[in-house]
Amino acid sequence: MFKLKIDPLHSGILSAVCLAAASVSMPVSAETKDGPVCVYVSSYHQGYAWSDGVERGLREALGDECTLVQYDMDTKRKKASEDKIAAGKGALELIQNVKPDVVITSDDNAAKYLIVPYLKNTETPVVFSGINWTVEEYDFPALNVTGIVEVAPIKPMIERALQITGDKRNAVYVGATTLTEQKNYSRIKATAERMGVSLDLIAAEDFDAWKAALAEAQSYDFTIMGSYSGIKNWDDELAAAAAKELTKTPSLTNHGWMMPFSLVGYTKIPEEHGEWAAQSAIAILSGVQVLDIPIVTNRKWDTWVNSQLLESSGIELEEGLMSSAKLVQ
Repeated sequence: MFKLKIDPLHSGILSAVCLAAASVSMPVSAETKDGPVCVYVSSYHQGYAWSDGVERGLREALGDECTLVQYDMDTKRKKASEDKIAAGKGALELIQNVKPDVVITSDDNAAKYLIVPYLKNTETPVVFSGINWTVEEYDFPALNVTGIVEVAPIKPMIERALQITGDKRNAVYVGATTLTEQKNYSRIKATAERMGVSLDLIAAEDFDAWKAALAEAQSYDFTIMGSYSGIKNWDDELAAAAAKELTKTPSLTNHGWMMPFSLVGYTKIPEEHGEWAAQSAIAILSGVQVLDIPIVTNRKWDTWVNSQLLESSGIELEEGLMSSAKLVQ
């Protein structure tokens, strides 16, 4: 189900409800607004680590500058095209009923199924966050659209891999057989090639295939761990056990949720996206024009080390990395 979440401090605007995929019926009137209202449309669901981080950053930075009404499209779990289209229409109906001062979104599906078909080049100010790599697909910016693009720290991650391996350059990407993973691999491969690194791909459909891929990856100098999203029969506990058993060469990732199965992580910080979106929304509420807020990319990342994999693999990491990185136990 698509879910609505209303700032509890302003619950008089709406009552929290669950929305069926086929329709949205909301007892909402613009006349009930008490001060500025922002609608936040998340592409995914609460409980998904990235989404939770974006929401956390958004709410903390936004404070009481506007009443926040949240709509979760749930398109990470509901992947059919018709579900995504329905989620976009549901978000639109909410926006039409609430008539917010600013719409804030996170991740690509909100852009694809809400902003582009319904909001782009309208009078409604829109601030997006978490769009992967580029906005070319959506032809942003627009008159009323700005935001922050999500770019992974690929070069620092590969530089670290070369440091750990003593400048060995034969690598492999292990991930799922999804379109997103194909795109991620292509972008990482392009960066790797510019750095003189050869990067192969092993894509897994299910957990058994992923485990076999991880075993095969040990014949390479290092492994870049893609996402498990889309891998059938995935099991966190079994994956962590497999990584502990099999990892003998360095594994690195850009995904925080892959750190239980990877040695080193250079991961994006979702709170950065929420904070930037909140600050931009506040600027718009104060009278700044959307066109005067340029699209940016994220500038921060966290560095992680998996202490259990470090011990079981026998791999040595330099003291500088160990002293600066966050530890996954």
